[in-house]
Amino acid sequence: MENISKEFPGVKALSDVRFQLNAGEVHALVGENGAGKSTLMKVLTGVYAKDAGSIFLRGEPVEIGSVRQSQQLGIVMIHQELNLMNHLTAAQNIFIGREARRAGLFLHDQELNRRARELFGRLNVDIDPTVRVGSLTVAKQQMVEIAKALSYDSDVLIMDEPTAALTDNEINDLFRVIRMLRAEGKGIIHISHRLEELKQISDRITVMRDGGYVATVNTHEVDTGEIISMMVGREIFITRTEREVPADAKVALEVRNIRRGRMVKDVSFSVRQGEILGIAGLVGAGRTETARAIFGADRKAGGEIFVNGKKVSINAPSDAVKHGIAYLSEDRKRYGLMLGLSVQTNASIATMRRFLTGGFFLSDRREGANARKMVGELSIKTPTLRQRARFLSGGNQQKLVLAKWLTRNCDILIFDEPTRGIDVGAKNEIYKLLDRLAAAGKAIVMISSELPEIIRVSNRVVVMCEGRITGEVTGDRIDQETIMRYATMREA
Repeated sequence: MENISKEFPGVKALSDVRFQLNAGEVHALVGENGAGKSTLMKVLTGVYAKDAGSIFLRGEPVEIGSVRQSQQLGIVMIHQELNLMNHLTAAQNIFIGREARRAGLFLHDQELNRRARELFGRLNVDIDPTVRVGSLTVAKQQMVEIAKALSYDSDVLIMDEPTAALTDNEINDLFRVIRMLRAEGKGIIHISHRLEELKQISDRITVMRDGGYVATVNTHEVDTGEIISMMVGREIFITRTEREVPADAKVALEVRNIRRGRMVKDVSFSVRQGEILGIAGLVGAGRTETARAIFGADRKAGGEIFVNGKKVSINAPSDAVKHGIAYLSEDRKRYGLMLGLSVQTNASIATMRRFLTGGFFLSDRREGANARKMVGELSIKTPTLRQRARFLSGGNQQKLVLAKWLTRNCDILIFDEPTRGIDVGAKNEIYKLLDRLAAAGKAIVMISSELPEIIRVSNRVVVMCEGRITGEVTGDRIDQETIMRYATMREA
């Protein structure tokens, strides 16, 4: 790709960007949210038409006018949000729109299953072609997507944040498949914010910033700090918070013996005003289930909740919000935003009554003033306040969810994976924001799967394993080794 440019109304998304992928290499594409990575790949896969520039495939110039055309050319993208139909089988998903048929009319399921079984065998993964995709784990659904890509006889595979929802063992399986495909001569573009992974799997790294090309480097010749500096155009130093919680700080939230099913077993903890309490644990430890039970998103089987020392009844999210508790879900698109509505409306959606005039009509002026304030404070990149939330980058969507709860001015904030899918520069902004909120007296509960993040941000950490709290660490004891010991402390 040479001198690729793309413009949207009010936004120069790409400006003279170049990118080169060799056969038999894993080439990482990195940059902050909004840097233009996804836009560049959408140009390559025919989702967007480029405004300027050239694309060459195997040395020959090509024009890519649609996704179907890119697939026919052997270019396939595996999106972070997997494009699968849960009610269909694995084989049916792989060959959707290209089904083998009997007599030109009837689906030939046996042939579909045979061909799918061959693809899974080639990947050395154990998936039944007849199983419905909705019953598979995210990792196996991803393998179905890779098999689908291979079914097009693709030479170029684009993977967008492929490890975001995977466990360490699943990541190892994925990397094994990626190395196998590389050995077969495939070219793989790997988009990720997990820079430590890129050192394991990539051969080269291309960095983008603000819609432009920065540099392409050999992975083994640079360290993570240099990559970060190229991504953000500035040095970023993230150190453990030194902010102390005032000795006389009151307990803002206390939960006692919260229970829900097998995932939440007699969980008890408290968080004080001005404190950031980290909740750590491995996948399946019950952290999200605990947060949802506290917030009333899932009905708890037992336990008590106290806000500022007073016992409260929370049976629905509206009860939690009434008592000043906010919850930032790890699935921002499903639970955090109304994607079809504007930035302005999303920022005020949890506090709509505040923006009514005469008790009935929304004040566009007041709502707009609030949105402008939040966009400025959180550095949300959007061409206008009228931009629909679905068109923001992942990091800016996450900031917009924060804006919603900051507008509500809740005193107790539960953040579930607040930086998932966000680049290192945006992460640093959110860390500073969390610290600023805590300094203002907010009580913050932060759930994170990234131990360095938990260690950097938390004043205190509770650790869960199999639905129970297995330990609490403070001060100098907050380190990866101690947290992991508690995180693997299963019941005998």
